[in-house]
Amino acid sequence: MITGKRPRVVLIHALRESLVPAWDAFAAGWPEAVTYNLLDDSLSADLAADGALTDGMVERFLTLGQYAAATGSRGERTDAILFTCSAFGPAIQRVKQALPIPVLRPNEAAFQAAVDVGSRIGLIVTFEASLRPLQAELKAVGDERGKVLTVTTAVAEGALAALQAGRGDEHDRIVADTAARLPHLDALVLGQFSLARAAKVIAPVNGRVVLTTPDCAVAKLRALLSA
Repeated sequence: MITGKRPRVVLIHALRESLVPAWDAFAAGWPEAVTYNLLDDSLSADLAADGALTDGMVERFLTLGQYAAATGSRGERTDAILFTCSAFGPAIQRVKQALPIPVLRPNEAAFQAAVDVGSRIGLIVTFEASLRPLQAELKAVGDERGKVLTVTTAVAEGALAALQAGRGDEHDRIVADTAARLPHLDALVLGQFSLARAAKVIAPVNGRVVLTTPDCAVAKLRALLSA
């Protein structure tokens, strides 16, 4: 438990579009936290070019994690690290193992919440390279909880390009249209921080919970550091 000071959390991003959703989630869910940001937007471009997570990429994540953990002055220290880049789960797991402070993968809290809701889970992404590692991560969460999951995935084609070009409404519309084509689900996870903005335009469906990764991550971090 952190007492006597505001918790210090470092956010590590691989997409510029992830910054604002993370800030909004902290403002809404944990305004007492002090957040700082590291951005390396070459990570997503390099992953797309390489086609797979390389040893060199893992080393870059370890370097970022170690740097983030060491930030602070006048006796302050980093209390936790939140990665917002969804395609790099195995590299982030290495950082979790290497550091003594809480380190969260961007999707782990949302996946845990989804599995707690039910076994029929939908997963939408806009960065296709993230789909395979996220499916593996979601399956692992199901295995940990003893659940056999039925996972339906979808790539909202063109949504990320629209967002990066400043066409946010078009991004949201593409995501909402993608969600509307999914079968009946217990939970729908918007699998990237940049997708959180589209949650408000996704049509409600009886029996389906829509989960965003930043909101779930903030809630989990707050619980961890308040326990």
